[in-house]
Amino acid sequence: MAYVEKKPITRNKLRLFLGQTYYKIKKYFYWWFSKNSYCKNISQNQLDNIIFTHSTPLFRKLKNVDMYLQRNKVENLKIALKKLDGIIIMPGEYFSYWKLIGKPNYRKGYKDGVVLCPNGDFKPGVGGGLCQLSNLIYWMTLHTPLTVTERYRHSHDVFPDTNRTQPFGSGATCFYNYLDLEIKNTTNKPYQLKLYLTNENLIGEWRSTEMCNYSYEIYEKEHSITPGFFGHYIRNNVIYRKTYNIVGDEINDEYISENHAFMMYQPYLSN
Repeated sequence: MAYVEKKPITRNKLRLFLGQTYYKIKKYFYWWFSKNSYCKNISQNQLDNIIFTHSTPLFRKLKNVDMYLQRNKVENLKIALKKLDGIIIMPGEYFSYWKLIGKPNYRKGYKDGVVLCPNGDFKPGVGGGLCQLSNLIYWMTLHTPLTVTERYRHSHDVFPDTNRTQPFGSGATCFYNYLDLEIKNTTNKPYQLKLYLTNENLIGEWRSTEMCNYSYEIYEKEHSITPGFFGHYIRNNVIYRKTYNIVGDEINDEYISENHAFMMYQPYLSN
């Protein structure tokens, strides 16, 4: 796993604004002029078969993060779920996270939640916390025959692994609109995304009209923590996926992604 560390670049506010504006416009042009057919049909009639389901906790004790930001995150998730719950991806269609949700703002009812900064720090920001939703959808999609066509990894590992159950680097960061999560239905069956909240968890399901003949195992290789040249430790791994047929025989073992992230905490913490 060869990785060349790049020196962190500090950009002023004008440079950040111009860069973000450029990439946002570029994304809009991609939506408008690509030949992709994007899903937009939401149905409250559930498809019969659950292909994969997963849940993540709504509240975690995070160092230096006020709990009101996590409560606001839940309100933000409620708004976003209205745009995604029940969406059906027909064969050949694409799912775009941001195209369906739209731009989070105060006018739509979004509140300040935790927003990660380019330098690995975090701050309150409108719509903060929606990464939990994109992380969930990405993780579930890896357990289906659907194809992820666009996904971005986190450049910083911000919080320690307390109660983490998934491999490092198995999430999908999001930032409106150009850090998007895009999925294509390359199967011959419709797939439906179901999402809901309980008092404690965000829960998601991928459903379809028929049961899936395959099951999947997501795992990591080559996990390491290495000292960086520019002041941070770097966490590294490679994510793979094994595919099993209906009788449990392994039929494929494929590369998914390679991850490198600056650690924002000391890697060798005592219990």
